[in-house]
Amino acid sequence: MPYLTLNPATGRIEKAFDSWDAKKLNEALIAAQRAQIGWRETDFSKRAKLMLRAAALLRERAAEYAAIMTLEMGKVATEARAEIEKCAIGCDFYAGHAERFLADELVETDAGRSYVCYQPLGTVLAIMPWNFPFWQVFRFAAPALMAGNAGILKHAPNVPQCALAIETIFRDAGFPEHLFTAALVETDAVPDAIAGPYVNAVTLTGSEGAGREVAGHAGRHLKKCVLELGGSDPFIVLADADLEFAAGQAIKSRYMNCGQSCIAAKRFILAPGIADDFIDLLKTRAAALKIGDPSQESTQLGPMARRDLRDNLHSQIQDSIKEGALAALGCSPVEGVGFYYLPSILDRVTPKTRAWREE
Repeated sequence: MPYLTLNPATGRIEKAFDSWDAKKLNEALIAAQRAQIGWRETDFSKRAKLMLRAAALLRERAAEYAAIMTLEMGKVATEARAEIEKCAIGCDFYAGHAERFLADELVETDAGRSYVCYQPLGTVLAIMPWNFPFWQVFRFAAPALMAGNAGILKHAPNVPQCALAIETIFRDAGFPEHLFTAALVETDAVPDAIAGPYVNAVTLTGSEGAGREVAGHAGRHLKKCVLELGGSDPFIVLADADLEFAAGQAIKSRYMNCGQSCIAAKRFILAPGIADDFIDLLKTRAAALKIGDPSQESTQLGPMARRDLRDNLHSQIQDSIKEGALAALGCSPVEGVGFYYLPSILDRVTPKTRAWREE
């Protein structure tokens, strides 16, 4: 899939980027390895100073970076700014705690002195998703860099400007050249990168299928691997719950980021006797969400990030209705430009229903 900035609110391609070839990726990996050799010897106070500078730059440029996020994947402005602040908080946290987290740990043995020593791994390849295009990267990068590693980012192809902006943040903060690089490579370049001598570890946030693929390649080459995969979390409401409060939390969890979150509540399981009242509350609150231009402050629900994602959602809903679920609200795309979908609620969903089985 090519690297494109395609505005999901309009459906228009705003900018296209050339994908890297194998030679350019290999050069970036070699440069990262060289940068990491010196970086691993840098003391924690210097690392922390640069990470705090990255946090400051995030806050200074929050409006700029939030606008890029909104343009590329449709996140509403208020949520986009909150994501940038969360990244800054993450940088602050690891700047302040990494040295203590990675301190040698004494271990009692028969030897004169034994201890566990935490050493940098080398270069970490990070394969990151589009749904939280800044936070998912900083969640890996802040601790990885503070631990003395280098980072190579293979971001989702629909958020190239987010990827390049993150590279710029670390460069402008004063981190060594090539220590963190956004590599605009196609997915088929990943196996060779993992197999090669310049990647020491890999992390992925994505689907179960992608996780199996990456873990398989990492396992074959004995590379350390960390995965965060999809989910279909239950939201359980008991008979004695405050239904008004529960409904508010349900709306916040399910519709945050236009519902595009691996940790969102997705399956609502209700105690007997409260279902009708709770569903009525959900319908009222969901129907009141303001759909519109994600760059506007008043918008609560923007477009989905890509057309194929909206099409898949509609397919899931239609199949679920055929399997016996009831359309309680919405359940159709918004007419007009952009990849919008109405706030939707399915009732009478069972474990055999597609909406239950899939994320």
